[in-house]
Amino acid sequence: MSKTNASLMKRREAAVPRGVGQIHPIFADSAKNASVTDVEGREFIDFAGGIAVLNTGHVHPKVIAAVTEQLNKLTHTCFQVLAYEPYVELCEKINAKVPGDFAKKTLLVTTGSEAVENAVKIARASTGRAGVIAFTGAYHGRTMMTLGLTGKVVPYSAGMGLMPGGIFRALYPNELHGVSIDDSIASIERIFKNDAEPRDIAAIIIEPVQGEGGFYVAPKEFMKRLRALCDQHGILLIADEVQTGAGRTGTFFAMEQMGVAADLTTFAKSIAGGFPLAGVCGKAEYMDAIAPGGLGGTYAGSPIACAAALAVMEVFEEEHLLDRCKAVGERLVTGLKAIQAKHPAVIGEVRALGAMIAVELFENGDSHKPNAAAVAQVVAKARDKGLILLSCGTYGNVLRVLVPLTAPDAQLDKGLAIIAECFAELA
Repeated sequence: MSKTNASLMKRREAAVPRGVGQIHPIFADSAKNASVTDVEGREFIDFAGGIAVLNTGHVHPKVIAAVTEQLNKLTHTCFQVLAYEPYVELCEKINAKVPGDFAKKTLLVTTGSEAVENAVKIARASTGRAGVIAFTGAYHGRTMMTLGLTGKVVPYSAGMGLMPGGIFRALYPNELHGVSIDDSIASIERIFKNDAEPRDIAAIIIEPVQGEGGFYVAPKEFMKRLRALCDQHGILLIADEVQTGAGRTGTFFAMEQMGVAADLTTFAKSIAGGFPLAGVCGKAEYMDAIAPGGLGGTYAGSPIACAAALAVMEVFEEEHLLDRCKAVGERLVTGLKAIQAKHPAVIGEVRALGAMIAVELFENGDSHKPNAAAVAQVVAKARDKGLILLSCGTYGNVLRVLVPLTAPDAQLDKGLAIIAECFAELA
């Protein structure tokens, strides 16, 4: 009996807990660059990129070659037992790429949540303080501390009770929804007035472009004021670049475009081209605040993932992917704005930084009425037409595009044509 998506979905439902969501009822069998083929032999254009993990595309030949070579050398020793050069070489390269004119060190771990957890640990050890300020609409992970930092209860922490304390919520600046830079800074000052003294706050953590929250870009002026506020009070600034990093926004790290440097930077997702790797890079004095044994993990900085990440960095240089990112972003934004012009009552805004692109949908052009139903329809219709899309946003009313930067123009145009068809068919 041949495998089908339906038969595999039945097996999945019986074997996998329902808390593990699945956006599309599809089982992938193989993939190449920006195309995915399912178990029934149908090919899809991938505008999801494994949620920003495949900036260099599926199974990039250079990444696969590097991994294959490493597989034949060693797959695991645990870096804290027996070290290996790829870990050190990758840390050297990350130290050179992360913004900031100061000595840096890098810790490698396995997941984005783990990177954020460790950044908070480092901030607490460095400052002797415990509190953390995060923002509305934030997404930082699914572990307990990162769930506390994440600014969305349903579905991430629903039914799990209260998350860890010592976390305070400020307003993320969002001009579209009426939150000015002044409003955001004032919300931090209110925390200092009402909830916790600055001397009790170890760090402020922010995504330079919000991920799950809706792809809202932090204004450069806001980041400068946030940096100044942190400096005034001895608070560390953590830039969560898990989704924005590895070239998604047109620079290798989005903070390169913000005019200031963070004290600590987290990264993951596309850094290793589909292999699990994450990390924290920061000022050497802060990174060294924790004694030996306080950082690490059994699989942290796997030699296989390190080899993949080193190859990813070479691909970015050889294929000029930062330039390609800007071209991809411009092509898609131009196409999406043309669709917006035909459907102004539905599409409220098309926004992007590089190739991190969002389309926000409203009812009858009213920004106070998020249109999650229309987003769901477009995602489903696009899938039926052979295009994989994602949604995001606090209210689920944002389409997001995270297509591999290596996708050819013809595929980008075909994807745009499908999106245009979907909007034309909306009831």
